[in-house]
Amino acid sequence: MFMEQQPMGIAIEQSINSRYSYWVREALDDLPYNFTITDPSIPGHPIVFASRELLKMSGYSREEVIGKNGRIFQGAKSNRRSVMEIKQAIREERSIQITLLNYQKNGTPFWILFHMFPVFSKEDGRVIHFVGVQVPVTPKPRRSGSEFSRIQVNLCDNAAFLGFCRREVCSDTVAELSRIPNLDLAAEDTEFNDTACKVSDLEKQGANSAMGSILSMLTHYSQLTGKLVSEKRCCSSYMSGVGASLNTSLGRIKQSFVLTDPHKTDIPIVYASDAFLEMTGYARHEVLGRNCRFLSGEETDLSTQLQVTNSMQTGKACTVCILNYRKDRSPFWNCLYISPVRNASGKQTAYFVEVQMNVNNYNEKQQQNLRPEMMQLSVVAAVKVAVRTSGMIATTSN
Repeated sequence: MFMEQQPMGIAIEQSINSRYSYWVREALDDLPYNFTITDPSIPGHPIVFASRELLKMSGYSREEVIGKNGRIFQGAKSNRRSVMEIKQAIREERSIQITLLNYQKNGTPFWILFHMFPVFSKEDGRVIHFVGVQVPVTPKPRRSGSEFSRIQVNLCDNAAFLGFCRREVCSDTVAELSRIPNLDLAAEDTEFNDTACKVSDLEKQGANSAMGSILSMLTHYSQLTGKLVSEKRCCSSYMSGVGASLNTSLGRIKQSFVLTDPHKTDIPIVYASDAFLEMTGYARHEVLGRNCRFLSGEETDLSTQLQVTNSMQTGKACTVCILNYRKDRSPFWNCLYISPVRNASGKQTAYFVEVQMNVNNYNEKQQQNLRPEMMQLSVVAAVKVAVRTSGMIATTSN
């Protein structure tokens, strides 16, 4: 696949700096909340910011957390179902509030109310970041009986039992419990799971308060760069034809291309890469929903346009060199490669991918011993993998 070659460290740093400016880090650290900010457009969906309070609570240093996936805080007894619900919320680009068992660096388990929400670009509706707030909670066990209550009080010193305690679990406590007849610790682990935790209204209010403060901070600092963000998707036309997981995968392909939908009237563009927008000078909302013919002009050869149309009608790949026009109406010769992209089953054409290359830059690529046709094929291969993988995820989720 022909993906972005930018070093991970630079991508992580720019994820915050280019959107909110450098000073936002200091302001976010002053907030009294435990939270992370992650970037779904970077491979691995890494943490690009971790608050000072979260680092204190978890015992990790900032260097140990930045660049890692949020799974760094999970452990052996973190509920797999809850983790899958979080992943599903990420794919659907929506908020989620759920209890989860996390682990400190030293292995101590502790319960949190995990509140995650997306941050959208006001310009085009893309998800820029996910914010994950971690509110520590101490849910009470549902098990009844005087024997259990006596053990809880005497051995845990009025703290929450085992994993529910944010203090270090004492080995002698576990040993004492193991000597009690008919007490199945494994059964307790099953009973004391994420779904059994009861979170207080105060803790929920704390999560919502944190969300409001963090969003307010990010909104303010995005105004300084002119790249405004919002808690809601403002651009209704964005992603009209592709899902969240596919959009994220396509965003990692850093060449100029568009995805069109042959099942809609006039085969409109449903995805446009950043490189395509940069090459043509259009904004994303000016491109989505339009047929690629809008790039044509007075001197565009009609027979070449017909060749492109016939290629799509027959479902076959083709390569043409066509005169196109940017938004400012300056012309450029476009070496265009079109290929059908089948769905996960391989039985039906889901999209057409159209890979553009400015012929003016063609010789530059050749001088670097890079064959342009191979670059275009690499883009097509990457798009096909993204579409099929996304289709399989959607099928599994349903």
